[in-house]
Amino acid sequence: MRVIVTGGAGFIASHIATAHLARGDEVLVVDNLSAGRRECVPAAAEFAEVDITDRGAMAKLWQQFRPQIVSHHAAQIDVRKSVEDPAYDAQVNILGSLNVMKNCIECGTKKLVFASTGGAIYGEPEQLPAAEDCPVRPMSLYGVAKYAVEQYLAAYGRLEGLNYTILRYANVYGPGQRTDGEAGVVAIFAGLMLSNRQPTIFGQGDKTRDYVYIEDVVRANLAAIEAGDGGTYNIGTGVQTSDQQVFDQVAKAAGYEGKPTYADERKGEIRHIALDSEKAERELGWRPQVQFPHGILQTVAYVREADAGLL
Repeated sequence: MRVIVTGGAGFIASHIATAHLARGDEVLVVDNLSAGRRECVPAAAEFAEVDITDRGAMAKLWQQFRPQIVSHHAAQIDVRKSVEDPAYDAQVNILGSLNVMKNCIECGTKKLVFASTGGAIYGEPEQLPAAEDCPVRPMSLYGVAKYAVEQYLAAYGRLEGLNYTILRYANVYGPGQRTDGEAGVVAIFAGLMLSNRQPTIFGQGDKTRDYVYIEDVVRANLAAIEAGDGGTYNIGTGVQTSDQQVFDQVAKAAGYEGKPTYADERKGEIRHIALDSEKAERELGWRPQVQFPHGILQTVAYVREADAGLL
């Protein structure tokens, strides 16, 4: 198959591009390198340095490559930035996504797999873990934009027959995640601890998140190629892990004996979330396989080798 992966120079999508190549697919990575890194793009993939908001350049790429599958991960991912600059967030996450959809329709793309958010879209759920039918009440503009794209996909499905699958991710972590990025507390903590610098926890350490390992996320994306047409699926573990527990697990793996500093909680961030992924198990045949302690060990080992220049 011919596959376009938007945002494929970033953490999650570069792993997905690699998995498609391993299947024997032809892969074109589209990324403007605003947050991604050129060296993360798999060597066997074609690469186009293009912003998804560039209508002309995007249309040209789709017409030339004629993708059968599109994995849409390019996004503005900083929750705090979405609150500070909602117009920019909407420009990238909504208008850029509309460019992707429009080109998929015009080129007859078989399936568009969209990376949405389970961590930000539900707000503060009344019941945890949150299932897909939980009320959508995002507390950040990032969550609002992602949900808007979900609604555009559904409308294009009805109006134009666009086939899609929406994957609502929990907090994704694992090898390859940047230690200096805008998101990804596991990698950020690991980078700081391994260089003997003190991490900061925003709040008192009691906020909880659902952490899902990158390999599990890749498997969900591959499953969505053949299943889940027109569906929306949580991709998470259903387990709440506190900020303090993340600190403790990473410290143990890194051999760090210091304590964190604590700062005020940040605007737009929820306090507790975990995702019910039973629907993904029923309809995609997907369930998480990697336990958090093992994933932490793998992530810290990666960061240690990267810092030592061994990668």
